[in-house]
Amino acid sequence: MTDRTGGTRRTVITAAALAEPTASLSGYTIGVTADRRRDELANLLESRGARVVLAPALRIVPIADDAELRAATRACLDAPPDIVLVNTGIGMRGWLEAAEGWGLAEPLRAVLSQAYLVARGPKARAAIRSAGLHDQWSPEGESYEEVVDHLKSRGIAGLTVAMQLHGESQPEYTEALEQAGARVVEVPVYRWAAPTDPAPLHRLVDLITARLVDAVTFTAAPAVQALLRAAGPSSEAVLEALRSDVLAACVGPVTAAPLRRHNVPVVAPHRARLSALVRTIVDELPKRAVTLEVAGHSLTLRGHAAIVDGELRPLAPAPMAVLRALATTPGRVLSRAALLHALPRGADEHAVEMAVARLRAGLSAPGVIQTVVKRGYRLPV
Repeated sequence: MTDRTGGTRRTVITAAALAEPTASLSGYTIGVTADRRRDELANLLESRGARVVLAPALRIVPIADDAELRAATRACLDAPPDIVLVNTGIGMRGWLEAAEGWGLAEPLRAVLSQAYLVARGPKARAAIRSAGLHDQWSPEGESYEEVVDHLKSRGIAGLTVAMQLHGESQPEYTEALEQAGARVVEVPVYRWAAPTDPAPLHRLVDLITARLVDAVTFTAAPAVQALLRAAGPSSEAVLEALRSDVLAACVGPVTAAPLRRHNVPVVAPHRARLSALVRTIVDELPKRAVTLEVAGHSLTLRGHAAIVDGELRPLAPAPMAVLRALATTPGRVLSRAALLHALPRGADEHAVEMAVARLRAGLSAPGVIQTVVKRGYRLPV
């Protein structure tokens, strides 16, 4: 795991500064599972004040010399497809580059120029046009379902459809096209592989299950399964966290589909763009914040920080865990033993006392954390 902030900042953010767009995600920790564009996404999140945890779930491995790609290319040249579905820009460029290496670029470009080209998104469209080709149609929502419905409505019985794969086979869509009477040629241009260093992903699993991240971003559907594989026996705990306390933010509907099959609520922008994904997170995370009026102070819980009377005050994990536990039932006294369950495993009642002391110091708001002699602590209301 790479924590891009270093995890050591405890700077108080004033009310005026907190109102600026650059602080809209201050106090939140967000996991990034992307590999190829992780820095771009991390920079967008950090520019809004978020603490970012980098944990690539997968990496792209080009297969320019792969026998399957060469065979698929030869099949397209021998029996030119009537329809070509271009799923990704990187895939289209990789296909043409591989064909160039085999001396087949021009024959392939000629075949593609005669086909009905479907670009699933803007990057695929840009790759098509940069190759000197012209796309005929793109789905508004950039989903496979729209593509299948569009092609079936056109009538594809007896036609050949070449489908450039998005890292791995999509058998449900291939089968849907074949059931409509089409012959489908799958074109595998790259594969997803495990990250070179799996430790960051395993660490992200721990952070999700401990609710120490507020959101996790996904930019490719296979990253969901990669995360669950990394979780192993903890996969259900990860899903439960994503169903409740940790926001699952996906770049688009294709990426969101595996999570939705696991009954995980997902937020996604209308257009599959990283900038739109960040705006969606900016809109959604603050809605989840808990706000209370305690001892004459306004208190809002935001990720790893509390907003006290308009000022954001970052807190360490243990004090924040105590505050969240107390905020679940304002006014109710929680014993040291009860609060102990909110702390990391291995802690004792002395650790609770230390966490409460650090919490009071961090909040700098007298009376917010009240001691009830011989019983425990509470947030007075």
